[in-house]
Amino acid sequence: MLSHILIEYFEKGGPIMWPMLLLFFLALCVIIDRSVWWISLNHRVNAATQEQAREAIGTGAFGAAHELCGKSTEPYLTNLGEGLKHATTSPLAAMQLDASNLLEKSEARLWVLSTVITLAPLLGLLGTVVGIMGSFNFVGNDQLAVTKVSGGIAEALIATAAGLGIAILCLLPFNFFRKKTALLRGKLEYWINHIELLAGAAKARGHDLATFQAPRS
Repeated sequence: MLSHILIEYFEKGGPIMWPMLLLFFLALCVIIDRSVWWISLNHRVNAATQEQAREAIGTGAFGAAHELCGKSTEPYLTNLGEGLKHATTSPLAAMQLDASNLLEKSEARLWVLSTVITLAPLLGLLGTVVGIMGSFNFVGNDQLAVTKVSGGIAEALIATAAGLGIAILCLLPFNFFRKKTALLRGKLEYWINHIELLAGAAKARGHDLATFQAPRS
């Protein structure tokens, strides 16, 4: 029953409904893709192994920290592993580059949602104009059919509602994913700064990270 109603409204909305359907499909694909990516990332985060790595860095056990990082796909340990690989050059820069790469992945394809949020209402407005213009074609006609005029107005309203509806449905996940990325950026900055402080404390006790040579794999 619901499917028949949706098809009926889709047909009444006019030809502009087809590009809006395409926009909706693209947005849905992006939402699913981003949801899967974030779920996968969250499943790999392990606070216990993060704490073990911090303790190892703080005590100067850089080899143990490197071993932890090498065995894990945990994103923060992967970040630390990049720093340990470049311990003799610039571990901080290596960790920052890795963090930037992860943040870039977190924002992948969000531009599609942003475009849909802007474009869908504009397409709805275009459908509104086309529908109303179609209604005006019958004004002044002695054989004016009320159904023709009301059909044009219905087309205008349906197109507008569809465009706004798609934009609203995309806006919520778009803001949610943007917020997730902002939180991830903050956590990565905290992680990198904390590791830098722990490495500095280890150096003060005679364990300089700059002298650590990561084992060749």
